[in-house]
Amino acid sequence: MTDHDSERQHEEHLKGGSSASGIGAYLLHRAKPHLPPWICVGGLGLAGGGANLMWAGSAGGAVGLTLASVALTGATWWAGKSTGQQRRLHSAITVAAGSAWLTGAALAGPLTGVMPHAFAMGGPVMALSWNIRMVMRRSPDSTGQSSDKGLLEKVGLARTRIGTPKVEANKVTLPYALPAGEATNDDMAKALPRIASALDVPTTAVRMRPDPDSARRGTVTIVPVDMLKTVTWWPGPSNPGGSIAEPLVIGIYDDGRQLELTLPQAIHLLIMGATGAGKTEGAMDVLAEVLTRRDVAVWLSDPKRGQDLGEAFPACDWVVDTPDGSGILIEAVKAAIPARQKWLGDHSYRSWCPEAAEVQNSTDHTCRPDRTACGCPGIAYLLAWFEEAANTLRAVDDDAFTGIAQEARSAGISLIVSMQRASGYQISTDTRASLPAAMCFGVDERDAGFALPTEVLEAGANPGAWGNKRPGYCYLVSAGVDEDLWSTPSRTYRNDPVALDWVARHFAPFRMGIDPVTAAAAAGVAGQLYTGRDRPGQQAEAQDAPEDDDVTTSLVDPEDAGIDPEKDLPEPDDGDDFALVPPDTRPELGTDEAREVIERLLEQWECEGRMVVGPKDFLAHSQEIGRKPTWIKNQVRDMRAAGRLVETSETGRYRIAPALTPA
Repeated sequence: MTDHDSERQHEEHLKGGSSASGIGAYLLHRAKPHLPPWICVGGLGLAGGGANLMWAGSAGGAVGLTLASVALTGATWWAGKSTGQQRRLHSAITVAAGSAWLTGAALAGPLTGVMPHAFAMGGPVMALSWNIRMVMRRSPDSTGQSSDKGLLEKVGLARTRIGTPKVEANKVTLPYALPAGEATNDDMAKALPRIASALDVPTTAVRMRPDPDSARRGTVTIVPVDMLKTVTWWPGPSNPGGSIAEPLVIGIYDDGRQLELTLPQAIHLLIMGATGAGKTEGAMDVLAEVLTRRDVAVWLSDPKRGQDLGEAFPACDWVVDTPDGSGILIEAVKAAIPARQKWLGDHSYRSWCPEAAEVQNSTDHTCRPDRTACGCPGIAYLLAWFEEAANTLRAVDDDAFTGIAQEARSAGISLIVSMQRASGYQISTDTRASLPAAMCFGVDERDAGFALPTEVLEAGANPGAWGNKRPGYCYLVSAGVDEDLWSTPSRTYRNDPVALDWVARHFAPFRMGIDPVTAAAAAGVAGQLYTGRDRPGQQAEAQDAPEDDDVTTSLVDPEDAGIDPEKDLPEPDDGDDFALVPPDTRPELGTDEAREVIERLLEQWECEGRMVVGPKDFLAHSQEIGRKPTWIKNQVRDMRAAGRLVETSETGRYRIAPALTPA
């Protein structure tokens, strides 16, 4: 029965009939709640008389009853530890007095000496004390109110009931029930800053979690002491050599629990934070954990060219540092999705799992029609990381991530988009919606709504209160993380490039590297930009390679073998500064010859890793091509129609579609 129902019944009793029978019924009804203590006193007197018949003058009975009285009193005191101090003391005194009289009555007799007087005076006193406690505990004016009436009155929730608090180390959790029909959980959310003010704690120290099955119930959590002020350095890999499907430990919550991120569950992650808010160190924590796992490969776009994450470059399968390179990486991810989905489907996987990264020696996961083990190499989980993604989005379509984000999950691909401000001016609403997980550091208050879901902000999350004054403080909203932790402040570990470099080098033998399926898809889009990349360990091998004069000699053109590099060049003769064929008299090349020149240019740019070009790049070589500008522009149009050039989001810029090259 609710407090509202009991109050309604009380009003009905007060308004009952005024006849003699009505008055008698009312008095009897009102007396019933107060009868139990008197019944207990009467039962105690009868028990004393019965005990006297059994144990009068018995030494063993005296010892047993005394021990029983002490044990019962102790048990009452122990059982009352979860109640208030007054109730605990009152209960223990009542039990001690009753058991003492029962022991005396059993041994000497209930009517012997002072025993009847003690019963006649002590019994009613004890019963009345409990009646008075019952009357004082009920006050019609306070029915339905919190036990801390003053605090809730201050914040406009005077009729809210507070349940039994759960007290933990540096955290108090209070169940609440707002008055029915008068307030909702939205009113509690609006009152959180005022509660923090009344308790004199930061606004981020008070948060709530609504009951999903009720519009007026939930819990309020109060963390009075900020335990995140103490810097915690990265303790090292949480699961070295483990799978990427297991949680990454990247920090701690304000109640001491570990801050964990599971990428396959998070799917795609937005990392956001103002300058100085600790976003880079949080990124280093994530990368440091990722690079210790055995079954993951990383593609990294870093417009800052290694200024912060450079130590991780040797451990990444592919790194690009230009806007055009980022656009090609996005196209490579798009191409990798169907290739990886086909591989997973051929091997009877509905989605990527750690077993998909192993050599396929099981008949349950084979691509052969006869269902014998195929022995195909597995595919690694792919992490596509876009650092300072605002630069990338300025160079490509602002919806560049939307399509791949919607399809990448089933292919075992996660996107991490890191930027300072995920505002509507820099990232579209569709793109933001396609990044279901968010790791939000301190931001401008105006950007908080774009970083975190509304329900998390209403529950008390407030990254705008930190700005860049609390480096490393963050909120993590992700599948796989308890919802009550979404609004719980946390802090990432302090990290540095030295640790990232150690991880990149030390765990290189444990990482499986890129798989042939993903590599082929990337090479088919990026060509030399991918196949000519610096692969993990390649730089170290180049540094360890012995110097060999024969290698240098083999790079000399045979025609120049007799030239002395130390000898001065001869003086120029008359006419050396004139072109052999004057530009205005050079004949136009034939159609086939000009096309061959264009194809050689494309191959040259592809070898240089220059995969995005436009008509102006071809026109710069018009003399070499030997045709008029109009003809060259028409050739660009024909190459677009033939698929040799692919449109990009930037007008007048096209991506070269290379022939498939080995990775």
